[in-house]
Amino acid sequence: MGLIAIGDIHGCAASLDALLNEIEPTEDDHLLFVGDYIDRGPGSRAVIDRLLELKEVHECTFLRGNHEALMLDYLDAGAFNLWRINGGITTMQSYLSEDGSEVVIPEEHEAFVRNTKLYYETDDFFFVHAGLKADLTIKENIDQFGEEVFLWERAHLDADSFAWEKPVVCGHTPHAEPINRDKLLMIDTGCVYHEQPDMGTLTAVRLPERSFIEVSYADGTPAVR
Repeated sequence: MGLIAIGDIHGCAASLDALLNEIEPTEDDHLLFVGDYIDRGPGSRAVIDRLLELKEVHECTFLRGNHEALMLDYLDAGAFNLWRINGGITTMQSYLSEDGSEVVIPEEHEAFVRNTKLYYETDDFFFVHAGLKADLTIKENIDQFGEEVFLWERAHLDADSFAWEKPVVCGHTPHAEPINRDKLLMIDTGCVYHEQPDMGTLTAVRLPERSFIEVSYADGTPAVR
């Protein structure tokens, strides 16, 4: 079975389709998404529609990103301001009714967001949206922390060494290129930030080979590393 991790999509539905076309997943592949399916980009609803279709024909694991957590805070407690300033308006616009009078989020879409996982672990890799404390083991991170680290952590990207028992695969912090270190794989390459220099690709990585596949925003031009 092939394991393929896919980085932050952020409402870039056309880029997701282009990446899946490049990957050409088989029935033996396991697709793992590191979160941030929504916000900032124009097609959040279309992205979730596509992921719901995908899980019907492939084994899929969907991690929770900080943007899904912000959406849940809005749905559960009406907390909109933080979601708004982090791109939530574009998500709400994608769910406007036909007459534009109200936001209608289908039950299956809300269920999709609620069912996302905080982390996923195999014998060889640990997957999480943002990262972990670099000076603690994976077990210590799990025992001592929760969403505030799993969904928001960034300090590990500047660490010189890691106490982790195995490589950690994450997204969350956009870089022009994937980070490929012995204990750290970071695959958010800023697809939604395509107007910024050196940004604008959606990245996947085949594991354990560490073979990277990227498509550019909108036109989906592939670049295999």
